[in-house]
Amino acid sequence: MSEPHEDLVRAGARLAASGLSPGSSGNLSVRDGDTVLITPTGADLAALEGDALSVVGLDGVHRAGPRPSKEFPLHLAFYRRDPDAAAVVHLHSRHATAASCLPPWSERSAVPPLTPYFVMRVGTTPLIPYADPGDPAQADAVARLPFPFRAALLENHGPVTAGRTMSAAVAAATELEEVSALLLLLGDRTPRLLPPGVAASLARRYGSPWSG
Repeated sequence: MSEPHEDLVRAGARLAASGLSPGSSGNLSVRDGDTVLITPTGADLAALEGDALSVVGLDGVHRAGPRPSKEFPLHLAFYRRDPDAAAVVHLHSRHATAASCLPPWSERSAVPPLTPYFVMRVGTTPLIPYADPGDPAQADAVARLPFPFRAALLENHGPVTAGRTMSAAVAAATELEEVSALLLLLGDRTPRLLPPGVAASLARRYGSPWSG
């Protein structure tokens, strides 16, 4: 079994290679007990080193390593609201960021159930009101939402996903980018969505949160 820091480094390289993390944008973290390993501020996801990660407690205290990404409160909010979450991925990927600039589909999900894989791998994806990057108020907004979700779009900023493994968080981020691209391709046309019963059934079968 690989170590958490190895999972994080591999995920960074994969996301960078797929074009989902341009430049030094984006940040990743993994939870290891009561501590969180997170990419340092300004880190290039393509060039991460396992022994040069920041270490932050779930209490928000910087414990070791370089200065953590300013988005660490956002990561901690996902861990605090979901004890099963073991990894968080925040990107500025093109299509999901574009979708974050649009009005949400519903009060609970910015993105509609366009495809079964979106429901299966991502699920409910609320639009979190705008705050400057790193503003703890945005983390508070994530923590306060009273329904389950493991992904969100930060208004005019980009996507964030959580998973029980780093692979699951990366898969969710990748799927969210893909469904956002489809949404943009559809433009002003009215899409045919998955029927509510189908979306609910898929969510139950695959253990994803879906409340539409």
